[in-house]
Amino acid sequence: MLHKALRLIRQYHKESIVELSSSLGIPKDKIVSLESGVWSPSIEVLERYASHFDIPVSSLVFFSESLGTQGRLSKRLRLNLAGKVLDVLEWVSNKNEKTEKA
Repeated sequence: MLHKALRLIRQYHKESIVELSSSLGIPKDKIVSLESGVWSPSIEVLERYASHFDIPVSSLVFFSESLGTQGRLSKRLRLNLAGKVLDVLEWVSNKNEKTEKA
């Protein structure tokens, strides 16, 4: 599910594949392969994503794990995980707002 998390984070930030490719220094076709699950990211690629979007690598991994839990965990645990994911997204949104105001 890591590929899905990376795609969703890029889309959340309204960044195109071409823009991300240029920013990360990764060829466009590799980004496409990465986000479709064909190519598994190295820790270096995860660190580039984390640095670019200003979020910890651990949050990327946590978010990806929470996307893959549907149907396998109890409803209570899924709700708890969803709350954590929402907290991360809210944190990212707040960082963006502060950056835009600066």
